[in-house]
Amino acid sequence: MEGSCLCGAITVKVSDPDLHTQPRGHLCHCANCRKTSGSAYGANLMIESEKVEITGADQMKEYRDSRTRSGNTISRFFCGNCGNPIKSISPAAPGKTILKCGLFPQIPRPEAESFATERQMWEKAYEGVQQYKAGPFKSERLDA
Repeated sequence: MEGSCLCGAITVKVSDPDLHTQPRGHLCHCANCRKTSGSAYGANLMIESEKVEITGADQMKEYRDSRTRSGNTISRFFCGNCGNPIKSISPAAPGKTILKCGLFPQIPRPEAESFATERQMWEKAYEGVQQYKAGPFKSERLDA
């Protein structure tokens, strides 16, 4: 799977032959993900860092987001030219990279929704997607 930022300065390649064979995406309804995505939720792909190749990484800028609900400082990377979000790194997910799904023309089906209780009142839960009260790392499942 390959994608790029809006201006094309940064490209991202994911090497995982099983990427589209099972649900892998992650939707996050926390305020910070909504703000960085510019939408009702952040659509992310959390994947092993060794499966990700970023070309043009020298064009990325980093914002260290310390005002998170989890208390973890999240490193949020974006294109320094067009501002397109690229990835996040969380200490709660060592060895993983959280890629922004908007980079890619086709994305995997989501497997989880974080901060599902903060979903917009007009949004419905996705059928078959795990619902979490907070983040999926150590959080209470709402649909279990």
